Amino acid sequence: MRFIGKILLTFALLLVLAIVLVYVLLQTRWAAGWVSRWISDNSEYRVSVEKIDHNWSSPGRVTLNNVVFGQKNQPEILNAGEVDLDLSWRQITEPRFFDRLVLANGRLNVNLSPMNLPLQADTLQLSKMALTGKIDGLDIQGQQINAGISPWQPKPAQLLGDKADFQLSAASLTVNGLPAENVLIQGKINNKNLTLSNFGGDLARGQLTGKATQAADGSWNIENLRLSNVRLQTSKPLSAFFDDFQTLPKVTIQRLDLIDARLQGTDWAFSDVDLSVQDLTLEKGDWQSDEGEITLNATDMIDGNVHIQDPIISLDLSPQGIAIKQATARWERSLLRTTGNWLRANKRLQLDEVSIAGLEYTLPENWKQLWNQALPDSLSEVFVSRFIANRNLIIDINPQFPFQLTALDGLGNNLLLARNHQWGIWNGTLNLNASEATFNRNDVRRPSITLNANDSQVNISELSAFTKEGLLEATATIDQQPQRHFAVKMTGRSVPANQLENWGWPHISLEGNANMQLNLQGQMPANVDYKPTLNGTLQVNGSQAIDQRMVNGLVTGAPAPVAP
Repeated sequence: MRFIGKILLTFALLLVLAIVLVYVLLQTRWAAGWVSRWISDNSEYRVSVEKIDHNWSSPGRVTLNNVVFGQKNQPEILNAGEVDLDLSWRQITEPRFFDRLVLANGRLNVNLSPMNLPLQADTLQLSKMALTGKIDGLDIQGQQINAGISPWQPKPAQLLGDKADFQLSAASLTVNGLPAENVLIQGKINNKNLTLSNFGGDLARGQLTGKATQAADGSWNIENLRLSNVRLQTSKPLSAFFDDFQTLPKVTIQRLDLIDARLQGTDWAFSDVDLSVQDLTLEKGDWQSDEGEITLNATDMIDGNVHIQDPIISLDLSPQGIAIKQATARWERSLLRTTGNWLRANKRLQLDEVSIAGLEYTLPENWKQLWNQALPDSLSEVFVSRFIANRNLIIDINPQFPFQLTALDGLGNNLLLARNHQWGIWNGTLNLNASEATFNRNDVRRPSITLNANDSQVNISELSAFTKEGLLEATATIDQQPQRHFAVKMTGRSVPANQLENWGWPHISLEGNANMQLNLQGQMPANVDYKPTLNGTLQVNGSQAIDQRMVNGLVTGAPAPVAP
């Protein structure tokens, strides 16, 4: 028996010695390299481990140093200075499952792929890691990431698995080119339903906090989002900046607050913006709301040559459309004010009253092209119940026919200013008058026009102005059809004999004042030269009588008319 005992003791000692040798050997660089090669040769993964460590102060933990892991022929998924594997009794039946997995001092590629990651853990921790990659179409770059995920059971294209709680902090995190610092995110995922119970950070020198959820179909519900003191700069023009929001999935905003924000891009800038949005759903460029609200105020809003000061807007949203409770602003030294509604059913903007006072505005060079340009799909009609203008200055510097209206006042009722997405005066009455005006170097005083429009034509019942010593009066009709047939009858009493020369009629061999009568017909289709359509007669009685006839824009025996 002693002999057998000695044999068993010797065997036990040899076994312990072998275990010790294996234990010591596994912690050598040679063993780490051999394990790395064996895994790489016998699996779909490539693995590189520089050293394997174990410390009896933490007997259930194995530490891997300088680890590189990825799928063969694919970019690496992990490059970490240290990986800690906390062992558990569960590994007896599930060798790939760990109690805790810690990734430290490295980089993790979070691009989702169809591959199955070979590890799972009750808890996955990231310590001072960098993140890079794309998740659900979002380009993510992060530095100094500390995070915890529990449990961590990844699946193909699901980095967090089906169900997990998580928390993440980052020194910096960039999402789709938008950088943030000191980021904190807390939440959970449950069968592709993502809940962000709390998130915040420093964004564009301001602060961001919020709470949101994402459904399995990718749509977002923002319970609250608050951005304060943001100073955002972008290289994009304003249209491209808003186009980015068109590509977002369905987003429901329960409450959004933008406080004291300054936004700037290429040729545009908004300063001191306060914005509040409640109960609004955005999807594919459209919106829905049951009882939503939008309020906005700012110091300045600049887009190209348009500079709006002190805008104040208050809107109520409903399935029927938008109620404009208040809309005021200063523009080109004027005060603009209106209220009204936008109706979704017929895309009609219906304004109760529009008031413009103190405007000093130079028309853009392409204002005629803009007038003929079709309005967007969301705006089919523009109707103004009452229009009031006081003490306005309008200038056109077009060298072909410049004009200026000084101290322009106006009063309009039931004006239909757009129909079928096209600007015009399609219905209503309008009266305009000014103290002085200049039309292509002809000065006049007290110009005035009164018109009435309906579906078939615009009837100008009164058009008058005083010259230096005389009076011009006219009436006119303009058809509402695309060809825009028009007819003008004008009389002048004691006006300069060549009053019409700067307006396109050839020079008349008369001096001094005269009486005149003009009858003119033609067509004014959009974006077409109307001069060849002009036909009419001119009678001038001064030192002698002159009768002239215009046919197809030309007066027989007279020089070619100057283009107005």
